[in-house]
Amino acid sequence: MNAVARDAIASDQRLKITEVFYSLQGEADTVGWPTVFVRLTGCPLRCRWCDTAYAFGGGAWREIDALVAQVQTFGVRHVCVTGGEPLAQPNVLVLLSRLCDAGLHVSLETSGALDCRLVDSRVQRVIDVKTPGSGEVGRNEWANLQNLRPNDCIKFVIADRADFDWSCQVVERYALNLQAQVLFSPVADELAPRDLADWILQSRLPVRLQLQLHKILWGNEAGR
Repeated sequence: MNAVARDAIASDQRLKITEVFYSLQGEADTVGWPTVFVRLTGCPLRCRWCDTAYAFGGGAWREIDALVAQVQTFGVRHVCVTGGEPLAQPNVLVLLSRLCDAGLHVSLETSGALDCRLVDSRVQRVIDVKTPGSGEVGRNEWANLQNLRPNDCIKFVIADRADFDWSCQVVERYALNLQAQVLFSPVADELAPRDLADWILQSRLPVRLQLQLHKILWGNEAGR
């Protein structure tokens, strides 16, 4: 994030935080790495299969400098800023840059419904494209797919064959596999991972099957 963008952020540099916790990264290309997660409160979307609805409200206000200091106490390299929808709080841009300045490998998990362009270029953006099955397909900010960076990941959460076919069309329309890593994930308890694997193999589309490691290990336990 450049100096102009940084100065445009509100002077009150606090964020509303649901939780800060230490676990294994369950998704994207850092899957399996010990990671500190900073979960922001609030989200303007209501995806049908959301598994973090507890982050829609509540939380506590935290100073950004204190958050960075807390993350550093865990002594690991990877930190993931997630939600809710982190970009719904503009000051998250400051947090992301401060974490990068601290020498950490920083990823951002975002719904893709809000503009990602001001996110620090050092941050790996994991952008979740909302499929029809989510109930929020109309909220996609398609301009995000025209401003991708090589370290970005594009995620599609897929409930059925209709979602799969739709996702394939989006990948091809935007040539996503030539710009970033593309991840296809099955909706837990709705689509068998084996079925999605078979569809990917049959399509020969250059995308990566992703299973959520944290759910395999701990289910939907909060803070894991």
